[in-house]
Amino acid sequence: MAQAILLEDVDELGRRGDPVDVSPGYLRNFLIPRKLAAKATPGALEAAQQRRVAADKAEKARAEREEQAASLLSKTVLTIYQRAGEDGKLFGSVGAKEIVEAIRDARDLRIDRRKVRLEHPIREIGTHMVEIELADGAVATVKTIVTEER
Repeated sequence: MAQAILLEDVDELGRRGDPVDVSPGYLRNFLIPRKLAAKATPGALEAAQQRRVAADKAEKARAEREEQAASLLSKTVLTIYQRAGEDGKLFGSVGAKEIVEAIRDARDLRIDRRKVRLEHPIREIGTHMVEIELADGAVATVKTIVTEER
């Protein structure tokens, strides 16, 4: 068996940076020509380990930032002004775009509008709880107050 370090994810073999044991022919004729793997040398194994540790640190830092963002969003109260009729119905609606813009203005957080969970756009004046999906399945609930524009 020959040892190789994967340069890309390979189905049923491993993920990028993993050291794997493969047959010499498979390594020489398939993995190396397609730039999917490289021969494992002591230096390459050490470099792969360092990259894996750095990637784990980066992932933990990203998860921590997402956790802080979720905590910050849960404490946020958004106020959105819209034109409305006498009965409290909005002339338009408040959708994901308006909610994302209000979050950007209030907390300077960049959130993709597709992460806002709204079954239907908000069409009435009042207080609404809006869920925002963050990474790793974390969900923050933002209190959104829609009031009449003056």
